[in-house]
Amino acid sequence: MCGIVGYMGPEEASSILLDALKRLEYRGYDSAGIAIWNNGKIEVSRKKGKVEELRKEIANNAKFQGSLGLAHTRWATHGVPSERNAHPHRADEIVVVHNGIIENYIELKDKLRKEGQVFLSDTDTEVIPHLIVSCMRRDIPFIDAIRQALSELQGSFAVGIINEKERVMVAAKKESPLIVGIGDGEYYLASDAPAVLDRTNRFIFLEDGDMAVFKDKQLSLMGLDGKEIVRPVLTVNWTGAMAEKGGYKHFMLKEIFEQPRAVSDTLIGRIKEEQGEVGFEEFELPDISKIRKIWMVACGTSYHACMIGKHIFEANLRIPVETDIASEFRYRDPIMGSEDMLILISQSGETADTIAAMREGKKKGTYTLSICNVLGSTLAREADGVIFTHAGPEIGVASTKAFTTQISVLFLLLLNMGQKLGIMDAGTVRDLIGEIKKLPHKIQAILDNSRSIEELARKYMTCKDFLYLGRGVNFPTSLEGALKLKEISYIHAEAYAAGEMKHGPIALIDENLPVAVVSPRDQTYQKTCSNIEEVLTRRGRVILFTDDASHEMIPKVESVITVPETIYELEPILTVVPLQLLAYYIANLLGTDVDQPRNLAKSVTVE
Repeated sequence: MCGIVGYMGPEEASSILLDALKRLEYRGYDSAGIAIWNNGKIEVSRKKGKVEELRKEIANNAKFQGSLGLAHTRWATHGVPSERNAHPHRADEIVVVHNGIIENYIELKDKLRKEGQVFLSDTDTEVIPHLIVSCMRRDIPFIDAIRQALSELQGSFAVGIINEKERVMVAAKKESPLIVGIGDGEYYLASDAPAVLDRTNRFIFLEDGDMAVFKDKQLSLMGLDGKEIVRPVLTVNWTGAMAEKGGYKHFMLKEIFEQPRAVSDTLIGRIKEEQGEVGFEEFELPDISKIRKIWMVACGTSYHACMIGKHIFEANLRIPVETDIASEFRYRDPIMGSEDMLILISQSGETADTIAAMREGKKKGTYTLSICNVLGSTLAREADGVIFTHAGPEIGVASTKAFTTQISVLFLLLLNMGQKLGIMDAGTVRDLIGEIKKLPHKIQAILDNSRSIEELARKYMTCKDFLYLGRGVNFPTSLEGALKLKEISYIHAEAYAAGEMKHGPIALIDENLPVAVVSPRDQTYQKTCSNIEEVLTRRGRVILFTDDASHEMIPKVESVITVPETIYELEPILTVVPLQLLAYYIANLLGTDVDQPRNLAKSVTVE
């Protein structure tokens, strides 16, 4: 979850690196640091707190005016947030920044202490420069020493390494994301493309076991075995401006308002309405007639998309679907094989638990299909097939447009599979395509009414607890609404399937508890009305989210937000938008750090 950036080129590195760190703030961090190679000497500065504190620390300091350097933002895993635990870490002439977790660091630290090495931090990272130094003391050349040291590490890492004695930068990765940006006579390292999108859009996405060496204006790639390798240079069609706020107060609000465009972009090139067909350029499904079960696995918001996928796939394809939280999936040795399909969903494509779930499925011979947003990500590269959501960069930690585009992709995949299985004819697909094509305009209609949701937020912003209820596809929507409120406002919120309310949560309901109920007029309508009555009987403060202006509960509830109508399978794409806005406006009114909520990071790249 930490952020790594590096630069080698003709320009002054410090300002480039600090600007890049600012663009990685969405990943979450508690401290920041920088190392600059300057005429045969490396200067290091580290600060607890924000990047701007680090910028002030080195401002106008000639020691930090070099054209090669590394910088880092840390999210604490081993060792409390502090200056001494901040990166970069140093041993003699070697300086390292690291993302990931070194699982055998205690064993390595004990060994290195016996050799006389002195450790100055509580981190797992510090063993890396000391290992490299230990190898170099045995007359192993610098690059070979890195290879030797990295081969001794157990766990995950993305590292940037510089050496005081020569102008060279080295990068390597295993199970943590790291990319190389290619400019005009200059090179960049980054954990994520938005860090340097203002400088270049040409990237090499390093794979596990890759090592990149930057020296004498040249880049060479090799494996940890020392053998030369070749990786493609990919052009990312995002721009630096796409990763800026564009006049919005927060990235999250900008990304909520980008959803009409994001859903539209996700559809482009995949639907042929006149022919009644849906297809994907990225991949072609294998023979799916033999599939006996579909698994959908993800974390957080993406897991809620999986839950919706289960509803709509089982109802329309009549294939059993099992959903799993990725962090639990592989630890129960799931029973799966070559007759199953494993669908893995992740905005970043770098979620550690989801990657581990994919590898577990592949080990068992299961066909793996990833749905993600980032070109060149680990899930995109390693899965048997990939569908990109085309949502554009999502910077806010609380995911919004990723969710609606993931559901859009699942719906398109449903149509594609329905065609291939002979369940849906061209006329049916044509009608369903017509429904999803209307969604961008319908989302925009909700956004145009955002002022009413902001007023709703003012009404409820002082409440300490919320309950969210929904049925069918809108139970996962309720989970997502509660998650958004918890993430960014720090207000306690829980979501339940409405029918489960009387199995416990009803005990919480009184005149102080807002109960957000998602109740479109669909097959769950009457049952949900009964649940609303149960809340009202106990004087709960019902906030109704519906697509029915004549909903029978409107005269009885405290507040109402209406959304446009659509078919059952697509309801969450519309009903979730006012829930996102409600969470945003409450958090904004409370003055929390909306884009970087406490204790959270955008991409959870460690277990």
